[in-house]
Parts: sequence; C-alpha cells; structure tokens
Amino acid sequence: MDNLTRNPHLSHNPAYMLSAVWYIAGNGKGDRNMVIVPYSDRLLLLSRYLQQLVMESLGKEKDLDGNTVHQGLNVFGNKGGTDAHAFIQQLNDGRDDFFVTFIEVLEDAMNAPISKGVAMGDYLHGFMTGLSNALRSKKRQVIEMKLMRVSPFTLGMLIAFYERAVAAYAELIHINAFHQPGVQAYKLASKSIILLQLEIEEKLPSLAPFTGSSQEIAAKLSLPSSAYEIEGILAKLAANTSRRELPVNLRRAWNKDKGWEYIISGR
Repeated sequence: MDNLTRNPHLSHNPAYMLSAVWYIAGNGKGDRNMVIVPYSDRLLLLSRYLQQLVMESLGKEKDLDGNTVHQGLNVFGNKGGTDAHAFIQQLNDGRDDFFVTFIEVLEDAMNAPISKGVAMGDYLHGFMTGLSNALRSKKRQVIEMKLMRVSPFTLGMLIAFYERAVAAYAELIHINAFHQPGVQAYKLASKSIILLQLEIEEKLPSLAPFTGSSQEIAAKLSLPSSAYEIEGILAKLAANTSRRELPVNLRRAWNKDKGWEYIISGR
C-alpha cells in the first residue's frame, strides 16, 4: 500500500483517485454524506473508525489561508446484510445526498451452506450486488471495494488506504488534516464545566433552605449567564445524591406550572 499510494502518477494512485471521487461527489464542499457498508461481521467497527478518521481530520472551519470554509464529510454506516436495513430504505427511495461504499470480502470465514450449491457468503454477495444495482439504476453514487479476506494484513492495507485518501482530500480542499482545534475547544469547555460544578457545590449551603428553578438558583449565585450549564449540573447532582457527599440535601421535583424545581435543605 505504501508503494501504491506514493505513485506520482495520480491516475495510478488509489488514494488520490478515491479522494478525487469524494471531491467530485460532494462538489469539493462535502455536499454528500459518506455511507460505509462492509459486508462482513468482522468489519463491524470499520464505519465507526472511518467516521472518526474522516470527520475529525476534515471537519475544519478554516482553510490553510485562514479563510472560513466550514469543510468536512459526514460519515455513517453499518455492516451489510442485516444492519444496513436500518438506512437502506432511505438510500434507495429517500434523499439523493450521499455516496455509498460497499466493501465485500470474497473469501468466506467459514463453510455455511444454506442449500445445495449456495452458501451464506453467496447470499451476502447477492444482497450487496442487488442493492448496488438498485441504487445505480436510480443514478445513486456507488463505490465498490473487494478484499480477498479479512486478516491483519488486509485490514492494515485498508486502514492505510483510507488514511492516505483523507490526507489527499485535505490537500484538494486546502485544509490541515492533522490538527483538531474543535476537539481542543470542547475539551477546554468541558474543563470549565467541572470548575463551575465545584463552585456550585461550594456555594449551595448559602442558599439553604430554598426551592426554585435552576434559573432562580443561577441568579442567586450571581451566575445568570450560566443558567443552562447550572441546570445540567444540578440535575446530575440531584440524581446522584446517594452516591456522593454533598454539603446539602438536594432533590429535583416536577412542578406542573413551573417545570423542574430544586429543593435545597441543610444536612
């Protein structure tokens, strides 16, 4: 795979060819969703891995010149034959806003005859080919890949292939695939929520006794701009009072006129 994806003749470089297909399918803007459907139970987690690889690498607000571009590709999928039924109805009859990749494993993992001359692997092949034909008859965009077998070697080649394709696509859309500022941003935001929780736990005794909404509690704590975050923190604390030590007794109750209220009392 290293040799194949380092070929300077782009028409003979499979990673560049795949990235070009993605670019053309989504008009260079990610206008179509990427659907991954491997026809093998052993590749069950492949669509989840590719979701992480593609979306974390390509989902970027800025390009390399600092322009706001909001790039990315949405990825979803599941294994074919059984779980694919969860979304095949929409692919066939619904919105034409995707391109689908079918991945077939040619060598059966075991002998599983169903009838004379027909094995389970033949049915999987039939399911995949039938679906591919149905989609292509409606001008839906289909990519097909075939692996001889699932092994550490072939799976490693497949992962390497997609990694190089992602890097090539990033060049086509002029973004940096190797940093994740959005991930860092939510990690920092998460830290601020933990700090706010500790502050609230420290200040709750000053409110007891009190019954009111999270907005009212936020106002009493002089934190009105954090009312949304405080609602979530209080709901979590109230649901786990028996599992943690709080400086007050805290309950959450539904008021049909006001919504959720929090009852704070001293210990």
